[in-house]
Amino acid sequence: RLWSDYLSVCLHPKSLYVIRQYMHDGDCGCLEAFGQGESLLQDPGCLEELEDRLHFYAEECDYLQGFQVLCDLHNGFSGVGAKVTELLYDEYSGKGILTWGLTPVMSNMGILMVAFFSPQDAQKNLYRLMNTALGIVRLSSHSSLFCPLSLSGSLGIK
Repeated sequence: RLWSDYLSVCLHPKSLYVIRQYMHDGDCGCLEAFGQGESLLQDPGCLEELEDRLHFYAEECDYLQGFQVLCDLHNGFSGVGAKVTELLYDEYSGKGILTWGLTPVMSNMGILMVAFFSPQDAQKNLYRLMNTALGIVRLSSHSSLFCPLSLSGSLGIK
């Protein structure tokens, strides 16, 4: 049912942090707004757990040179990624942070074509546009290099 069902690599238990309320069968549904993702890491328990996992791996490094962050831009995970890169920037100043902003290919979607969609599609398009814009601005401000990555030439925005 999930991408992890097809993962053939065994991952260390501290390498994944599952956000329970936003799982496929979670309480809150989907993480669709930048602010929702950002507010997740304002919870002291969540932030402390993330910092513990980060420090666990950083202490294992002989010579830590930097970080690579892969983050969805089109949904609420852009807010999570923005807070994570901000944390990395503050905790490990002087270390490189290479951030990849990922967007899916959206067929027949575009913010200029809102008039042809239902109100729900128009709202999803608006969320997608705002999440992408906020994600690009916030991720690039705390990264050494920010690279948007998509199979669509327009980052899913027409």
